[in-house]
Amino acid sequence: MSRPDRRIHYAWVVLGVLVVIMITAGGLRASFGVFIKPMEAEFGWSRTSLSIAAALSLLVYGLVAPFAGRTADLWGARTVFTVSLAFISLGALASAFVTKLWHLYIASGLLMAVGAGGGTLTPAIPLIARWFDKHRGLAIGIAGAAMSAGQLVMIPLATWLTLTVGWRQSFVWLGLGLFVLILPLGVLFIRNDPRDKRLQPYGAAPARISEDAASSRGGRISITEASSVPAFWLLVGSYFICGYTSGGLVGTHLIPHAVEHGFSEMAAARALGVMGATSIFGTIASGWICDRFGRKSPLAWYYIFRGLSLLFLLLVWDVPSLYLFAAILGLNWFSTVPPITTLTANIFGRNSVGELSGWIFLAHQAGAALAASIGGWIHDATGNYSWAFISAALLAFVAAGLTLGIREEPVTRAPIGAMELPAAR
Repeated sequence: MSRPDRRIHYAWVVLGVLVVIMITAGGLRASFGVFIKPMEAEFGWSRTSLSIAAALSLLVYGLVAPFAGRTADLWGARTVFTVSLAFISLGALASAFVTKLWHLYIASGLLMAVGAGGGTLTPAIPLIARWFDKHRGLAIGIAGAAMSAGQLVMIPLATWLTLTVGWRQSFVWLGLGLFVLILPLGVLFIRNDPRDKRLQPYGAAPARISEDAASSRGGRISITEASSVPAFWLLVGSYFICGYTSGGLVGTHLIPHAVEHGFSEMAAARALGVMGATSIFGTIASGWICDRFGRKSPLAWYYIFRGLSLLFLLLVWDVPSLYLFAAILGLNWFSTVPPITTLTANIFGRNSVGELSGWIFLAHQAGAALAASIGGWIHDATGNYSWAFISAALLAFVAAGLTLGIREEPVTRAPIGAMELPAAR
């Protein structure tokens, strides 16, 4: 009797490389705050001027996503990641030699952001969708957790380098390390499709394999076609609210809110650290939950718990309760990623998921940008953030309703090129 083949499927190798890329690429872009104080000390630039560089980076980061996803759909994620890592490395090295403010806007605000926008989940999603049939939600959850881990790894590393060798040399070593150590990993080990390695997707059944082979010859659904499907706008609307209620509001205004309520800046910063740590577990668990129990109901519950968490923030009274809030919110900080992305893949197909996920992610960033600005306006108008967090909680409940309205039925294209919408029930 022959023994079963216990070799590790190459899909897990691809996922492992993706995790390393997203930890370093996303974490390096997010570490810009480490360099603000040293630049202020050397150049005398205002905090507002430096904040514009950060805002430009966030905007470009979101705008690049749809095009990175489309490129991954058409030419493969391997190309996208290779070019993106080269851009981030170039931007980091250029940042080390800035002497004028506009130099910084080009190097950090543009070059690094373009690279980071192509080094995120947007091009990774179609790659994971092609490599994984079984445990796809878990794989996306692991990749999403890598984005959280990036801040926990790269920000302390950038801080240590800055304190040890200075901010300019810190940029140099980070840029060179990315180019010399991480970029070759993508070139050597990432393959766009299991057939490139003469393999089947992990866990794929023969019928599904033949179906995917046929669909790979066509059947891409464009953004124009997707925009005629209600499910697309429900995904966009819910993810817009996701951005509003997470990084846009809490990520921007939690520290000043906590300080104004008597907490130290260090306690508030540690709360963000707790949030990042629990988000890793929450994102991976979310992928497992999606594989076992579906996507719509868990996603709706995530938004409900987020809304309740934001209301609980208004009742926080001491440091332990602040950390409790951070831990609870962190559990669903990135937990929305696996259900949103798998819903997109299941409804619109593997060959379209990169581009469409990019547009949906752009809505997330637009929501985050709106919340960051509205939160400040509400604070200036009322003297506190209470109504900002209340409004976010109410929107989170709205997002739960939008999620439940999504019809998870595949949208295909007819042979003549017209799109076939899900049949009415």
